[in-house]
Amino acid sequence: MEEQPSIKERVRENYAREARRVIEGAKTSCCGGAQANSESANASCCGGGQPNYDAITGNLYADSEKCAVPAEAVAASLGCGNPTALAELKPGEVVLDLGSGGGIDVLLSARRVGPTGKAYGLDMTDEMLALARENQRKAGVANVEFLKGDIENIPLPDNSVDVIISNCVINLSSDKDRVLREALRVLRPGGRFAVSDIVVRGEMPAEIRRVELWAACIAGALEETEYRSKLSAAGFEAIEVEPTRIYSGADTDALCGNDEGLKQIAQKADCKFMSAFVRARKPASK
Repeated sequence: MEEQPSIKERVRENYAREARRVIEGAKTSCCGGAQANSESANASCCGGGQPNYDAITGNLYADSEKCAVPAEAVAASLGCGNPTALAELKPGEVVLDLGSGGGIDVLLSARRVGPTGKAYGLDMTDEMLALARENQRKAGVANVEFLKGDIENIPLPDNSVDVIISNCVINLSSDKDRVLREALRVLRPGGRFAVSDIVVRGEMPAEIRRVELWAACIAGALEETEYRSKLSAAGFEAIEVEPTRIYSGADTDALCGNDEGLKQIAQKADCKFMSAFVRARKPASK
């Protein structure tokens, strides 16, 4: 029997495909309003039976933010929130984006922390890293460094980061406990965890956990209480989960492309998924 791809490989393949889509010519005018961002992010996703991410990825960034980065960074954005805007970044801080993709949140963060600060982006996908570095070059931002690696094994020293952000990526990991322990490790005492992620509201049908739906950001999502519990177990305090969008069954159905079996499963998830801004803090004494 042919071995099925692992969750990590499915995720890697999905995001490599999205990077290639942008590199091969998905363009948009970043100043064309909120709808331009929505259309660019889904230029190839809405046809040919591919997933439509618009309900999750659309209208997350202000026009001023989109105009501050290359159009390709906007087109490659597949997040579910805007953690840079919510993380209250300060000049001089060091920021790490877990799963940085095409680099939009890293580039925006770098501008917020200024020349005395620094923004790292961590991603496991070569195609996304190449796209992000090209976007950095086009943006002319110097205080940025993109790293290759897994969010379960962050290639940075202990106590080296002031703020960790992430945009709809932690749900993709099959070892979230390790991700959160690594986040705590690299944060400085008093450092902030400020991520956007997909979170489950209440009980969820077991079928949603099918591996095919991991790359769509829903199969691996944690229930809110479980998310809080895992953060606490990792050593975080001051934990908050703030809903930012709640998704209907039609929204999750759109993530399944033309796969009717997955569509039937997704319909059972009506209003059980939300985008949320998840905050926590590393104790000052650690």
